[in-house]
Amino acid sequence: MVLCVALNYGGRAEIVDAMNAILSERNGHHGASHKITEEQLSRHLYTDGLPDPDLLIRTSGEMRVSNFLLWQIAYAEIFVTETLWPDFNRARLLEALLEFQKRERRYGGIREGSLLTRDRRARPATNLVPAYC
Repeated sequence: MVLCVALNYGGRAEIVDAMNAILSERNGHHGASHKITEEQLSRHLYTDGLPDPDLLIRTSGEMRVSNFLLWQIAYAEIFVTETLWPDFNRARLLEALLEFQKRERRYGGIREGSLLTRDRRARPATNLVPAYC
């Protein structure tokens, strides 16, 4: 399990910084493609080298992501708890992990056995990376 704590962090600022880094790299490269890929953008995010979170734990009962890891949590499961962050303990973490284990991960795909399917079929979580906000 990888635990990342982000202080003084903003998801929008991170994406803007990544885009500016890509533009800086391209400056002077006349043959560079004008299209930016998801992989290229991901390599310029602050979390480069870390897996995307599988689970976002939202404390204090808030039903929003609060500008937190906007790009990275695209397929994360979200667990909301009324527990405030200072009171979040091992028992609450275990509760979140047990709830997470019950979920079917589809990564944007459609439920197994549906008429329509996507290339990214449901699969069990392998790199559980909780993100707290």
